[in-house]
Amino acid sequence: MAAKKGTRRYGKKAGKSVASAMRRRKKGTLRSGKGGRGGRVKSRDQAIAIGLSEARKKGAKVPAKKRAAKKGASRRPAKKGGRR
Repeated sequence: MAAKKGTRRYGKKAGKSVASAMRRRKKGTLRSGKGGRGGRVKSRDQAIAIGLSEARKKGAKVPAKKRAAKKGASRRPAKKGGRR
């Protein structure tokens, strides 16, 4: 399947923000948590997520985070009547 022509899911600013986060991770200065109060980031995936989050805050073109499904949405409704 070919992708749609001319539609980018992520903007250039988002890519730069992720690249910056990856450099900070390699350097050992990338920290997680609000205000960098968490631990040092070692995971590549976590570094990418932080870079995308920063890009979102700056207003770059980044798709919204995937939301978790509602808790009761996957459950089947109970049958009326019950067992006899």
